[in-house]
Amino acid sequence: MARRFNTVAFVASPTPDAQSALQVLQQRYASVGPDEADVVVALGGDGLMLQTLHRFMGTGKPIYGMNKGTIGFLMNDFREDELFERLETAQRSVVHPLLMVAWDMKGQAHTARAINEVSMLRQTYQAAKLRVSVDSRVRIDELSADGILIATPAGSTAYNLSVNGPILPLTAPLLALTPISAFRPRRWRGALLPDYARIQIEVLDPENRPVSAVADHTEFRNVSRVEAALDRSVDLVMLHDPGHSLDERILREQFG
Repeated sequence: MARRFNTVAFVASPTPDAQSALQVLQQRYASVGPDEADVVVALGGDGLMLQTLHRFMGTGKPIYGMNKGTIGFLMNDFREDELFERLETAQRSVVHPLLMVAWDMKGQAHTARAINEVSMLRQTYQAAKLRVSVDSRVRIDELSADGILIATPAGSTAYNLSVNGPILPLTAPLLALTPISAFRPRRWRGALLPDYARIQIEVLDPENRPVSAVADHTEFRNVSRVEAALDRSVDLVMLHDPGHSLDERILREQFG
């Protein structure tokens, strides 16, 4: 049977542990540059995995992560042996990013994509005041909070979970809209939205209560309005060992 992957590339975070693993694998397996490879093996933590997915966004190139970081939720266990055998038996997880368009106070539009979440955060000691609309219909006239975020299923176990948002199964056609330390409405704990929804968030009084918009690790400050929606034109492919797929990991999170 022909192999799916004939060429591999390695990328690694700058930590000593990841760099040591990189040297070991490069000595053991022939590799090519990331742009020429059939598959990219990322050595590090979840931060490196997100960076690598962003780097190859739109190419359809599969990314196989091995944990040389802290948590490694998106990663496989690190082993030196049988790399190509593991790649051939790995299961594919395909996710789509959020496309964020943020307008600053000068009216200039900025775009970025997020694999985990789009978040809006207060920039000063004062709470942000936000108007929340879904598909152009206002749902909250004024949210007073530290901020708000929109999470994908893949990102629902990250920042979203830390602010008490729901965990979403990877295949659920949903987005999580979760407030961050909401003061008013006091009892609003967020919403589950269909993944075709377009979310619009307007900053009320942006001059006195400035707000930043963040798509994963890309930040724009002093924004006046943000729109976000799932970008189905982009496929992001992650590979995981059998029994350790992203679906399974998200399911485990729900049982502690």
